[in-house]
Amino acid sequence: MQVVRYVGLLRGINLGPNRRIPMPRLREVLADRGYGEVRTLIASGNLVLDSDLAEDELALDLAKAIEEEFGLDVPVVVRTGAELAAVLAADPFGDVATDPSRYSVTFLPEPPQKATIRELPPAEGGQYTVLGRELYLWLPDGMAVSPMGKWPWDRLLGVAGTNRNWNTVTKLAELAR
Repeated sequence: MQVVRYVGLLRGINLGPNRRIPMPRLREVLADRGYGEVRTLIASGNLVLDSDLAEDELALDLAKAIEEEFGLDVPVVVRTGAELAAVLAADPFGDVATDPSRYSVTFLPEPPQKATIRELPPAEGGQYTVLGRELYLWLPDGMAVSPMGKWPWDRLLGVAGTNRNWNTVTKLAELAR
C-alpha cells in the first residue's frame, strides 16, 4: 500500500488535569512505531503523520500505541490530508460564520444513519449540518453559551466524534498538504 498523509484526532485528552499526554513523547512513540513525518498541533490531540496503513487500521494502531505508552483508552478519528481539504472546501457556513473560533467541525468515525440525522432537533442559537462523517457547527455565542454547544451530540447522532474549531481544522489541513 502507498504511504498517505493522515491527520489523527484524539478525543478528550489534555483538557484538564487528567488524561494528559505530552505531545513530544507522543511524537517519539509514533516515530518509533514507524510512522513518518510525525507532527502535532497544539496539545489537544492533533497529529499529522505518514503511514501505509488503511484508515481503520491506523486509528486502531494509534489508539493501541496510546494505551500501551500512556495507559489511556483514547478514541482516535483519522482523515487523510485530502479528506481534510474536502472538509474545508465544503464550508457550509462560510457565508455566515464570522468568527472561526466559534465555527467548528466534529469529526465522526463513521457517518450517522440518515434516519438519525432526519430526527435531529431544529437548530437553537446557531446552525448545524451533517455532511458525511462531519458535523459542522456555527455557534455565534460560543460553545459554552449556545444551547447546541451543550447538546449530547454523541447520543443524538448515534456515533461519538471529536470536535475542532475552524482555526485548528485550517491549520491541520495546511500541515497535511
